[in-house]
Amino acid sequence: MKPRITSFAPVANPSAKILILGSIPGEASLAAGQYYAHPRNAFWPIMAEMLGFAPDAPYAERLVALQQADIALWDVLHSCHRKGSLDTAIENDSVEVNDFDGFFAGHPDIRLVCFNGGMTERSYRQHVLKQGRHKALQYVRLPSTSPAHAVLSLQQKIEIWRAAIMQRH
Repeated sequence: MKPRITSFAPVANPSAKILILGSIPGEASLAAGQYYAHPRNAFWPIMAEMLGFAPDAPYAERLVALQQADIALWDVLHSCHRKGSLDTAIENDSVEVNDFDGFFAGHPDIRLVCFNGGMTERSYRQHVLKQGRHKALQYVRLPSTSPAHAVLSLQQKIEIWRAAIMQRH
């Protein structure tokens, strides 16, 4: 049996306007206890470029920078069985979704939900939107920041992420 993994608490201030969703932390993130901890993941370099902080700043400072920009960070899944870090290894019948009703109730200014990759979007649509709630929000799928998604360069990803987030910010 594949191990059961559990995601982290959301990072968000009460006035957050944008929610960036991943699927569930990978092995490097789980080991570090930090979102996007894999050294080749492009998430922090993208955010650093957009928000003006050093990508290798201490983790707590990076989280503060997101919160000051009214950007929240979380995952679609609360827990699941998965071997390794790939979303394709998630056992669908083991999925437990995070409490989005509670999250959106506590963060009523969220208007834009950004999916970090296609698997995250599919998971959200399958497990959250199928219930018919949260349809009034804007949704945008962004290129995955995972090192496994190497189709685009870091600069291309930065440009796409910046266009999607900053124009709505």
